[in-house]
Amino acid sequence: PSLRPLLQQGGRTTFPLGNQRVLCGVAARTCAARFGPMSTDSASLFIGLDGGGTSCRARIEDHNGRYLGSGVAGAATTRLGVESSVAAITKASLAAAQDAGLGPDALASMHAGAGLAGFGRQGIHEQLSAARHPFRSIVFASDAWIACLGAHDGQDGGIVITGTGSIAFAIVNGREHRVGGYGFPISDEGSGAEIGLHALRLSLRAHDGRTAHTSLS
Repeated sequence: PSLRPLLQQGGRTTFPLGNQRVLCGVAARTCAARFGPMSTDSASLFIGLDGGGTSCRARIEDHNGRYLGSGVAGAATTRLGVESSVAAITKASLAAAQDAGLGPDALASMHAGAGLAGFGRQGIHEQLSAARHPFRSIVFASDAWIACLGAHDGQDGGIVITGTGSIAFAIVNGREHRVGGYGFPISDEGSGAEIGLHALRLSLRAHDGRTAHTSLS
């Protein structure tokens, strides 16, 4: 289900730039939609998570948007399995809590928003929603969706992601448009994974004498 209706209620009135800051805003707005106006005490903390095919980054903010700490962990793409994704999310969050001078128990009072590579795969949203996590609450979206919101400050626009995977994604007049991003090796043209595969193929051809050697082969 789309998070857009939740983003139109409560919380902040604009999207700050940056994927993790957007996810902090998603968490804040979702919490406001569910529980009403937020208090401004020290328990009102939000953590945004950007989980890709190589790494997962976390950022903690308070209700006023003040940065508190950040952390990094390994790949959080759902293509490695929901259990692996949740483990990476948790590890990055614990690192962010430590960076913020907070104990591991602090996650239980935080509202989280996570943008994950591979989120659109069939059944993933249901599996993630059923998985155990250390937060007070959590909402999920795709990494492309949060990147687009972050890049254009919540306005219409498009982005091209070329990381471990690749995708072109746009939000125009409330409608989502995508090209590619269906996963390596059948899609994700121009991604690190595809470029790496081509490099290995060319190196093996050079090893066999079927093509000229280069500085890489």
